[in-house]
Amino acid sequence: MNKVWNDVKSSIKSEIPAHTFRMWIEPLQLSRCDENHMVLYSPNFFFKKRVIENFGTLIESELMRVLGRECQLSIEISAKNAPPKPKTDKDPQLLLPNINVCPRNGRLLKKDFTFDHFVVGENNDFAYSASLSMASRKNVSQNALFLLSKTGLGKSHLTQAVGHHILSEKPSDRVYYMTAEDFSNEMVDAYQHGAINVFKEKYRNQCDVLLLEDVHYLKGKERTQIELAFTLDTLFEAGKKIIFSSCYLPGDIPKLSDKLRSRLSCGLISNIDPPDFRTRVRILKKKATHRGYEVPEEVIYYLASELTDDVRQLESGLIGVASKSLLLGEPVDLKLAESVTKHIVRQRKNVTIDAIKKLVCKHYNITIKDIVSSSRKQSIVRPRQIAIYLSRRYTDAPLQTIGKSFNRYHATALHSINSIERGLKEKGSLHKQVEFLSQKIEAGKF
Repeated sequence: MNKVWNDVKSSIKSEIPAHTFRMWIEPLQLSRCDENHMVLYSPNFFFKKRVIENFGTLIESELMRVLGRECQLSIEISAKNAPPKPKTDKDPQLLLPNINVCPRNGRLLKKDFTFDHFVVGENNDFAYSASLSMASRKNVSQNALFLLSKTGLGKSHLTQAVGHHILSEKPSDRVYYMTAEDFSNEMVDAYQHGAINVFKEKYRNQCDVLLLEDVHYLKGKERTQIELAFTLDTLFEAGKKIIFSSCYLPGDIPKLSDKLRSRLSCGLISNIDPPDFRTRVRILKKKATHRGYEVPEEVIYYLASELTDDVRQLESGLIGVASKSLLLGEPVDLKLAESVTKHIVRQRKNVTIDAIKKLVCKHYNITIKDIVSSSRKQSIVRPRQIAIYLSRRYTDAPLQTIGKSFNRYHATALHSINSIERGLKEKGSLHKQVEFLSQKIEAGKF
């Protein structure tokens, strides 16, 4: 009967992507088989449920083809392969695939941010393979991974997918998922309350996997950089797994200590590019299927051709089309899709740095000479920072080009962008001003 199962696996391997086969089919083991019933072993409940939902029908159909008759399929959890239960006085909570997973420390892992929900294309195949290798521990020499991309291209998805996979295989592992800002705030709080030794012990000796997002936030935070560098040294020496993510390469983050820059650069650095047209189509189809949307193929192709910025923009367009159809009782067609995308697509072709300068200068009643001057008056500095932020957001110009256009260095331009991003989180007057100017740009009124 092993031959039957091997024949079934060989057939399935030719029908599904290689990474999917390695993750979900290869680990299944044959338990027993008679004329009308085959029983397979899976490592855990999460694995069993996912295989039944996504591959149960495929496996049964291949069994019928190989055997020439119907054969019932059952999947059991192997006690031998099941992960050890953590030692605790209470019964461990079962990790269910339909809820957000809470790691030992930090933020929740989003339920959909798993490897099987990630669409692999030429733009991200290396990052995906590197993340999967780290999660499955197949490459023991790879301890650190640096995921690099602009916002909305999938680095958070892959980071959390690693956490999901590790927790599904070994629930007792101590997985810490957080942003660099979370780490810094926790460290400051520990100093203020005399608990810094507890903080050090927690991250240096009680962490098996560290998933640290947005490391560029650490620029200029000298005390946090020192503590994180020592923490990383300890984790590296202990062979722990670490994933960093950022919009910038370690070498491009200003005011970063050489020691920490070296630690961030010592692992594998993998870039994620914007998806091409074929990948955008696959992303839309997968998300439509997952959400239960029925979207005609011509609408999928239209959205993929119009929404080219990032995955979040694609998802926004898809949700917008489905929601508008439901609310208005209209069919999902090209006319409806056009009415949705016109409010999403940025008018990039007409937006230039000079156009943004003029718009900002007019709004704040200053001159072009003022905005590119060396003046440090707040009435000049803030509009200049907003103009640099909007130039980064609405043009494809590199950061160095943007800085040069305002007579500023690369690091100063980055500081301006970060300053505005922090201010936007407060939802105050700055947020209203930037929102107003953004609406002007997106409407082409500049």
